[in-house]
Order: sequence, then C-alpha cells, then structure tokens
Amino acid sequence: MFLERLFNLKNKVVAVIGGGGYLCSEMARSFAHAGCSVAIVDIRLEKAKKTEIKINDEGFKNTISLSLDVGKKNQHKKVLDSILSRFGKLDIVINGAGINGSTSFLNITETEWNEIMDSQIKGTFLGCQVYGEYLVSQRSGNIINISSASAGPPLSKAFTYSAAKAAITNLTQNLAREWALKGVRVNSIRPGFFPTEWNLKNFIDKERKAAILNHTAMQRFGSPSELTGAILWLASDAASFVTGSEITVDGGFSCMTI
Repeated sequence: MFLERLFNLKNKVVAVIGGGGYLCSEMARSFAHAGCSVAIVDIRLEKAKKTEIKINDEGFKNTISLSLDVGKKNQHKKVLDSILSRFGKLDIVINGAGINGSTSFLNITETEWNEIMDSQIKGTFLGCQVYGEYLVSQRSGNIINISSASAGPPLSKAFTYSAAKAAITNLTQNLAREWALKGVRVNSIRPGFFPTEWNLKNFIDKERKAAILNHTAMQRFGSPSELTGAILWLASDAASFVTGSEITVDGGFSCMTI
C-alpha cells in the first residue's frame, strides 16, 4: 500500500515524444500499465499506431497516436491541443525523439549536422518550450529528456549526436533551475547501450561490440524494459525532490576505466 501510494501514476496524462521508437515505445507501454493515459507521438505515425495497437491489445485503451515533426513548433502546439482535447490535461512529457549518424567529423555535411541537431536538441528545446509553458501555467508537471552515454565523454563515430546530447543535458539543468519554484520538475535519463537494429548494422561492428562490452561492468547490452524503472520513478512523487538530475542506466559503462 505504501509503495503503491509512493509510485502512484494512475490517471496521469503522458506524452511520449518518439513513442514509435525502440526505447520510447516501451516507455509508452509502461506508462499505460501504470494506469496513465498515453499520447504516443512520432514523426512516423504508422510506428506510433503500432505501439498503440500493442498497448490496446494488452488491455489499455486510453491512448492516442499523433504525428509530429519535432523540429516544427507549430506541430508541437497542435499535438498539445490534441492531447488537451482528448484527455483534458497533460502531466508528464518524455522528449525522446531523435536520429543518429556515424559520419566522421571531416565528412559531416551541413545537411546531416542540421538533421541530427533538429531532431535532437531543437526538438527537445521546442518540446520543453511548448509543453513546458502549459505545465508552468498549471504549476504542476514533469519533463524527462532522453540524453545518452555519449553526452560526455563523447563516443567515437557519433560526433553530432554526442554534441546534441550534451546540449540536452545542459538544457535540462537550466530548465530545472528556471522552473523549480513553478511546480515543474525537469530531469534526464542517460541510457547506455540499448542497440537497435540500425545501431547493430551501422554503428556497432564486431570489434566495436567487444570494446563496448569490455567497458560495461555488466558486460551486456541493456533491454528497453530496463529503462522503465528509472522513468516511472522520475515521473512519480517518489522523486518529488529530484530535479536537474541525469539518471544513468548503463550497466556500469560510465564507472569503468581500466
């Protein structure tokens, strides 16, 4: 009973930006299982709908799928309007959309740089600005941004992505300070290696896999479900005195030296 009260998320409304993706789809599913109404938001509407169908098939029907290009402020505003129209409020925002790239520094084009930055730091900035304004106006809410182990020290083969994730960490801390007395907590999750099919094909060859696992204390990759405990904790009142924090979930990657 005590734990249920402490971690209670029932009747909260959550927007999971990037909810059609590998990690965020599992987050959306976890929030639904925790009793939340969930807006699954993704630039690929078919991916968002696929996540929604899976959640609905598990018996949780209070969901909506929405399309969003995170680099466009007017689309964020439309998403907020749709959420308020459907659910009447918004309590929690997960900013988890974004793309990666493995191009070496001297070969990165301005187009690639802008695409990654727009999907990562610009998208997170606009998400915090649009949904944050609403949360501040109701003097209650919770924003969780998705950072990365590459936010610092940076990882090889992820130059633009690493720079963007470092900026997200800084943005998170700035907003936590800005909104601490306005009822809005802002934190970030720093995942280690939870490789997708794209990662394994384009980013992690046999040699790199060995290097990563040798630098990870638990010597394995993470599963998306292993992020949900930290996400649900941060979203709940159990973390009511936590803001401006970056919660690391990386199997011990960040604690390894030699």
